[in-house]
Amino acid sequence: MKGLLYLSWRHVCAHPARTLLLGLCIALALWVPWTASELATRYDADLRSRAAATPLVVGAPGNRYDLTLSALYFRPTELDTVTYRDFEDLSKAGPALCIPLHLRFTARGAPIVATSIEYAEFRGLALASGRDPLRIGEVTLGATLAEELGLGTGDTIYSDPTELYDIARPPALKMRIAGVYAPSATPDDRALFCDIRTAWVLEGIAHGHAEPDDIDEELVLSRTEESVSVSGALIEYAEVTADNEASFHYHGDTSLLPLSAVIAVPPTTKDATLLKSGVNARRTALAVTPTAVIDDLLGVVFRIKRFFDLVGTFLVGTTAALVALVFLLATRLRTAELRTLDRMGAPRRAAMTLVGVEIAGVLGFAVALAFGLTKATLWLLPNLVASF
Repeated sequence: MKGLLYLSWRHVCAHPARTLLLGLCIALALWVPWTASELATRYDADLRSRAAATPLVVGAPGNRYDLTLSALYFRPTELDTVTYRDFEDLSKAGPALCIPLHLRFTARGAPIVATSIEYAEFRGLALASGRDPLRIGEVTLGATLAEELGLGTGDTIYSDPTELYDIARPPALKMRIAGVYAPSATPDDRALFCDIRTAWVLEGIAHGHAEPDDIDEELVLSRTEESVSVSGALIEYAEVTADNEASFHYHGDTSLLPLSAVIAVPPTTKDATLLKSGVNARRTALAVTPTAVIDDLLGVVFRIKRFFDLVGTFLVGTTAALVALVFLLATRLRTAELRTLDRMGAPRRAAMTLVGVEIAGVLGFAVALAFGLTKATLWLLPNLVASF
């Protein structure tokens, strides 16, 4: 047997290009379906884990897929908003922990997640430096975003203007970075987090400016004991500081302030069912179970995946047939060599064993290469769920 192994090795060394080409073709045929299956399994687990950790999402009536993807992965949508009164009603409806979300703005292209202090505890976000955003105009960055932007605690960042050429819209807000969260391998790593009041400043609903007595008289249109009317030329503050924070205020009913969604965390499954049915029965808002929505989405994805699995199987089968043909033709070309073995008194199975060892060696090399390529691909590809 050692002699046959030596002859096989010498034959492979004598034809390195053919051996490498065969091994590469087989490895690529295995790598495509193998990698696709591993990626699908990984993303399926990651998507379901974040959805399973979020019992209920409540938002405006509409597309439940958009609502879920927006609340869980901060995807931009055109959904209507709910009001702060809806959040207060949910908080009073039962024992559920309710977390408001406002997701309409960005900074340097990253989503600004305006929420309450309970969000970080709910998602298990730990601070790498600094603290949570407690004041208006403060933000805490996700780990990946902080690294990509090269920013840290104590730096500042501007919000993205929503309408570049509309001077009636609020200007970009200069926000101070209060802290940076530790990596969590979730979409939270690529977001900015701020207090819900900061989102209303970005909306232009809340704003701050000088006190009436400090306003230049040239900007005053009329003044009474009850009110002061000023010109539109009065510039609102574009940064919240310790000196002007007290001047920020709202106009109108604060219970009507907008929210993108509300995450509800009931203590039991029964409480979740009662809360969901109660919200949907009123039809003024929509309550969804993220796990059910993600299951529906993945069901569609995996139906498509089955088609690609068939394509992968066909690819492997075709490659196997071509490789078999190559080995058959190569064996025909080695007829004289194999006849020499027979004349030397080698067993009748020696020729078949020699060819089988070479085939096994090429297949082993191809499988090892495909395995290495798959692991390298999984390592090099970004976490698509975290950057969803």
